[in-house]
Amino acid sequence: MRFATVRTDRGLRLHVKGTEGYVDVGDATGNETLSTLAGLAYAGDVGLAAARGASERAGVQVENHQFGPATPDTPRILCLGVNYAEHAIEGGREVPKWPESFVRGMGSVIGPYDDLVAPALTERFDFEAEVAVVIGKGGRYIRAKDAYESILGYAAMNDGSAREWQRKATQWTPGKNFEGTMPIGPEVVTIDEVDISDVAIRSTLNGEIMQEARTSMMIVSVARAVEYFSGFTTLRPGDVIATGTPGGVGFARTPPVWLTPGDVIEVFVEGVGTISNTVIAEKDAPADWPWRPLEVDTTNF
Repeated sequence: MRFATVRTDRGLRLHVKGTEGYVDVGDATGNETLSTLAGLAYAGDVGLAAARGASERAGVQVENHQFGPATPDTPRILCLGVNYAEHAIEGGREVPKWPESFVRGMGSVIGPYDDLVAPALTERFDFEAEVAVVIGKGGRYIRAKDAYESILGYAAMNDGSAREWQRKATQWTPGKNFEGTMPIGPEVVTIDEVDISDVAIRSTLNGEIMQEARTSMMIVSVARAVEYFSGFTTLRPGDVIATGTPGGVGFARTPPVWLTPGDVIEVFVEGVGTISNTVIAEKDAPADWPWRPLEVDTTNF
């Protein structure tokens, strides 16, 4: 099945792709707990069975601007960094022998076709095409061989990154958490729809391919990523795991390629979908903000 979170006059509502268009899951099943992706994830197999019935109906057509973030209420986004060897090498790193990981917050999430806000406090706004893994029933100490039992599905995402914020210190959190910098969607595609172990992934900037790889090139596979993260935290329904980006990002190019207002950046994941976002400038940011990594005097805080 394919699930989308749709903007309606009643707010964000979970829909499932029907025989045509999209069907409101809460309305079709008479169960309002299934009106959100988190509710569906917590409902487990019972919720999926009910949604499958809804998917056999005809629904309404949804325009691009009506698609909300595929995971609007995700508790957290657990992210793998430098998870493709080419990306590690282009950044001047050794290929990791242990996973690089960080966390994104819900405030950075936007819809698959929303405007992508270039933060006013960065001059080095970059793109990263990724596969997002949406957790279903989750759990703790999940073995890789059992990982797919804990996954609800997949979405395309762009891990928009403020590079000077990411690299000014040893921790990546600021550069990866600016508001409105992580589009995700357009659908959450259930695991029975696509074998994610070897599909194409790419990013396109203003019509030019920037990144192109296959998920089989990941250093830490999807299954091993679930195993890794579940070792130190309980994976909960609705959590997202971002699986890292291939080589070809903007900072590693000569000259570097940064996202600027007016650019259109697309991320494609084979069998999952395509997101497309127009970059806009952040509005109403204070011009005299003291924390700017390229300018701040680090000897006098």
